[in-house]
Amino acid sequence: MIFNVLGLTLLIILILILVLIFITSNTNPVFTERSFYALGTVMYLKAFGKKGEIAIEKAIERLIDIDNKMSAFKDYSEISKINRNAGMLPQIVSYDTYSVIEKSIKYSELLEGTFDPTIRPLVSLWNIGTKYEKIPKQNEIDEKLKLVNYKDIIINKTDNSIGLKKKGQALDVGGIAKGFAADEIKNIFVKYDIKSALINLGGNILVLGNKNDGTPWKVGIQNPFKPRGEYIGILTAKDKSIVTSGNYERFFMKNGKTFHHIIDPKTGYPSESKVVSATIISDKSIDGDGLSTGVYIMGIDKAMNLIESIKGIDAIFITEDKKIYVTSGVKDNFKLFNNEFIYNKNY
Repeated sequence: MIFNVLGLTLLIILILILVLIFITSNTNPVFTERSFYALGTVMYLKAFGKKGEIAIEKAIERLIDIDNKMSAFKDYSEISKINRNAGMLPQIVSYDTYSVIEKSIKYSELLEGTFDPTIRPLVSLWNIGTKYEKIPKQNEIDEKLKLVNYKDIIINKTDNSIGLKKKGQALDVGGIAKGFAADEIKNIFVKYDIKSALINLGGNILVLGNKNDGTPWKVGIQNPFKPRGEYIGILTAKDKSIVTSGNYERFFMKNGKTFHHIIDPKTGYPSESKVVSATIISDKSIDGDGLSTGVYIMGIDKAMNLIESIKGIDAIFITEDKKIYVTSGVKDNFKLFNNEFIYNKNY
């Protein structure tokens, strides 16, 4: 009798062990993914964890909130209110909008004006990426250039107000708001105990932790001379933001010449630096967003020197002669596999 009971107990334990092994080996990682439209682009979120669904729902709510505050295309946004009252009254704004504009000014100073959030009059003049895109007349460009100057932004920390000195001036924080948004999503994911996630805000990539299998994320660096999805190499990353500015994103052609959307605030024309792609790798996405456009316009020598001087920031640049420039902190994490491109050995 004792033997039968013992044997039955052992059998039950064995069955439980086998069931546990079966469940463990056949259970897929718990993840939630979602694609949607916000901040003027298609976004994709993927979160691993039991609370992934609610984390993504909260992230989408936050993105809509940011879009409603910072869109230059929504009449009721805080940015639009500032623009309508340019040259007249400063507007009291949320902490979010104030922080983004304050950060924009910081990067405008650091980048010597190659990044400038008051560039909207020029962007609206060219309208690149819309059905109204055109090559403006020189006198039109000259007039709009008078309105572009980040030093004309009036900020008051006491009441969180933002204003513009001249009538006709206008802010556009599209060059940095996505970075701010990506950081906010990361904070939400961490709050909901998400250990592994991919945040893709229309090309602004932020990876949280490693992949679910414990290996680093692999992010393709776009070939700027080929259609989207064709890469020159792979960057491995953990807990990093990867933001790229490139001349292939939005452009039009006229009389055999290409006019891309990255407007130089000093000339009023699309940038003619030799850089065709600038990727910034950083801990915070707002830093990557704030830097990528400016260093693109700045040119390769000044850009490399600047990025090397900033702790915790790295970059991968591609020039029009298909040379690759990689800063010291990321060399070991980037693998080039397209033999049309070569490393520049001067850095």
